[in-house]
Amino acid sequence: MTHQRSALSGGLVVAIAVVSLAWVPVAGQAPPPVAKARTTITGKTWTPPRTPDGQPDLQGVWSFATITPLERPDAFANKQVLTDEEATAQEQETRIRDARVPGEGETGTYSAFWWDRGKTVPDKRTSLIVDPPDGKIPPFTPEGQKREDAVVAVNGQRQLTNGPEDRNLAERCIMGFNSGPPMSVGGRGYNSNVQLFQTPGYVAILNEMVHNARIVPLDGRPHGNIRQWVGDSRGRWEGDTLVIDTTKFYSALMLRGQSPSGGSNPNMHLVERFRRIDANTLLYEFTLDDPTTWTRPWTAAVPMTKTQDQIYEYACHEGNYGLRGILAGARAVDKAAEVAANKEGSK
Repeated sequence: MTHQRSALSGGLVVAIAVVSLAWVPVAGQAPPPVAKARTTITGKTWTPPRTPDGQPDLQGVWSFATITPLERPDAFANKQVLTDEEATAQEQETRIRDARVPGEGETGTYSAFWWDRGKTVPDKRTSLIVDPPDGKIPPFTPEGQKREDAVVAVNGQRQLTNGPEDRNLAERCIMGFNSGPPMSVGGRGYNSNVQLFQTPGYVAILNEMVHNARIVPLDGRPHGNIRQWVGDSRGRWEGDTLVIDTTKFYSALMLRGQSPSGGSNPNMHLVERFRRIDANTLLYEFTLDDPTTWTRPWTAAVPMTKTQDQIYEYACHEGNYGLRGILAGARAVDKAAEVAANKEGSK
């Protein structure tokens, strides 16, 4: 699979998006509420911007690149926050690892140019998960564990080689490593940008990874009945916080590394919260709840940083020879096992 990104040619796509999502005045609507100044975490006074119809303005391109993992590493089992020295060392180790050239016979990336891992989150947490307090995804229920075990071979390796449907959604270029929903880097290292657009009745969320877009209505309509890869989303405002409620997922999600399910179930319930906390920071929080999968809900918090970078197309489908190679290799293993069995049987 290629990880190359090609810039969107010309301004046509951007122009179409801007025109189609432009604010349209509504006759007789109430005047926008007055934005109130607030004190940021740095102690500065800041007045949150508003759209013409009075919504908190969350628009722009935001980066959620970070080397802070989704789950707390065992090495920091009882440590919620890194010291300044530990955070600096962690960032330095990441740079050294990414710059390393693979040795003879090793697989690996050929260039560190593509990496955009970011740094530790500003408050230096050891995990993006903030609840449970241990920074870990809660244990599986018996049903969730059964689903997870179904994709684990006896030797501990993922046995997902019967057909393309058994491979994870990222390998099949259906969903990105980090685009979700929920959006979470958790150690991923590129295409960690998202662009938000707003109109009076909708919010559009465009992820750079696999260029997925969600159009979220804000008019109070009920959830639909059609399952979708990214679920069925409905939004509302709670003060200055945009809350997006998503159900009706078509498939299980990728939540634990390369696992195609992380044990999750299509019946999962996702709640996302977006709140701008200063001019350059958008706090993104998400809570996952599925009683058939985990023993309790869990929540992660990801600070996103305003960026002037452009959104690039993630070229995944084009030249995606990886999946064909994976399945061809699996069939070769099957053939070798068959030949070995025949030889053994002929003795």
